[in-house]
Amino acid sequence: MKKMYVWMMAAILTICGAMTVSVSLVSCDKANAQEEDPDKVVATELIRTSKSWDGADLPNYPEGKPEIVAKKYVIPAGQKLGVHYHPVMNFGILVQGELTIISEEGKEYVVNEGEPVVEMVGTLHHGENRGTKTVVLYMFYLSYDGISDLAVAQ
Repeated sequence: MKKMYVWMMAAILTICGAMTVSVSLVSCDKANAQEEDPDKVVATELIRTSKSWDGADLPNYPEGKPEIVAKKYVIPAGQKLGVHYHPVMNFGILVQGELTIISEEGKEYVVNEGEPVVEMVGTLHHGENRGTKTVVLYMFYLSYDGISDLAVAQ
């Protein structure tokens, strides 16, 4: 069961951005610029990291039955998310707008349209849409059986 869990996680992370030590970001404009032949399939790695946006190491995979959750967040201009933390690893792609993530200590990270983000795990933070455009964010949670709340409010 553990081997299957590791295999499933590896497959998902390979598709959406595998985890290693360094962080590399590619905007959608750069990714689309590589498409010279419209009939050719192009795979562009958007991120590869083992750290969250604040530089903290991601935790080891937990034991238990894996559960993959994908969520779409729509955050209108001027709106804020409540202070929360994530009990599991998660990452996403901002497809529209600009999102500012603020840690409990006040450290800020701006995610621009087309960029990936790896969220903090177990650390209080919140997000704000300080722009004029609605934020659309797709997040992928690497959860496991028994975790019902992926963003625990404080």
